This record gives sequence, C-alpha cells and structure tokens, in this order.
Amino acid sequence: MAALGVFGFILFLGVGIVQIYAGFLGIEYHLGYWWAVAAIGASFLLRIMLPLTIGTFFGAMDVWGWPWYGAAAFAAPGLLFIIPAMTTAAISSVFSRN
Repeated sequence: MAALGVFGFILFLGVGIVQIYAGFLGIEYHLGYWWAVAAIGASFLLRIMLPLTIGTFFGAMDVWGWPWYGAAAFAAPGLLFIIPAMTTAAISSVFSRN
C-alpha cells in the first residue's frame, strides 16, 4: 500500500516537472528566454503560478503542436490550484478591516 503512495508521489512530481518545462518553452517561444526565466523565478520565489500555467498551455499547443483542448487539459491542473487561491485572496481583501 505504501508503494502505491510513493508511486503516486513520483508520478505527480514528474507531471509537475514536465509542466514547468512546457511552461518555460511556451513563454520562451512567445516572449523570449529572459521572460521565461523570470516566470520560473516568480513561480518558485513569489509563488505566482499564473504566467507559468499560461505558458504551459502555449508550450503544449504552439511548441509541441497539441490541439487546444489537449493543451488545456494538460494545463488544467495548474488552474485548479490557482483559481481557489485567487478567490480566497479577493474575498479576504474585501472583508479585511484595514
């Protein structure tokens, strides 16, 4: 049973690395190398994942030649984590007493 959990973790980590690579390629293809490096830095240092998720979509679609629906399905796990975080941040800013 524990081996299944380890396998799932390794699979999840592998998919994440491939998504980061696809995001880098997509941003590099459209904006250039330094913007891609900045997006990777922002995702790791500042936890800003939206540019890298968009880059993942365009990397899969434009660089790898996938159809748009396949690229969207590949980038969707990143959006599943971004949307709740953005919603929580928006709601907390509305209800803060500052």
